[in-house]
Amino acid sequence: MRTDDFWQLIDQARAGGGGAAGAVAARAVALLAERDAADIIGYARHQRRVMAASYRAELWGAAYLINGGASDDGFEYFRGWLMTQGRQVFARAVADPDSLAELPKIRQAALTGEEFEAEAMLTVAEEAYRKATAAELPPVEEVPYPELGEFWDFDDEEEARRQLPKLAALFVEAPQE
Repeated sequence: MRTDDFWQLIDQARAGGGGAAGAVAARAVALLAERDAADIIGYARHQRRVMAASYRAELWGAAYLINGGASDDGFEYFRGWLMTQGRQVFARAVADPDSLAELPKIRQAALTGEEFEAEAMLTVAEEAYRKATAAELPPVEEVPYPELGEFWDFDDEEEARRQLPKLAALFVEAPQE
């Protein structure tokens, strides 16, 4: 499966599955299950590459601010949600995590406390393969995650303001004078 095919399938799932991340994941499973086993395995391989490419300290910091915390699993699930937003949003967030502050849902979450996670997106290939073949997805080679790079204390509000100024403006309380 090519990069364009991977994101086209997600776009189709977004168009037909409603806006909720769980609905996008369910629709992606249904669409992928209609394809042959090789395509499903290709999707799994590509998803692993996408997850590895998005394993960045800055993006983890963004997830931490937006969701009020992000464990290892929470960061994985956040990136699953980020996939449900489509290729453009995903690529832009990986390149510039602070750009997430421009998304209306993120701005609204600053007021509502909504969190963004989609664990179900991470199991789309497994579910689709099972549905299509009545068998378990064969092992897919792991894609090594890169070094995270420079971390900062995500609870340090001043550092959050320096690292992610737009998101911090939404999710970090103003300093007391």
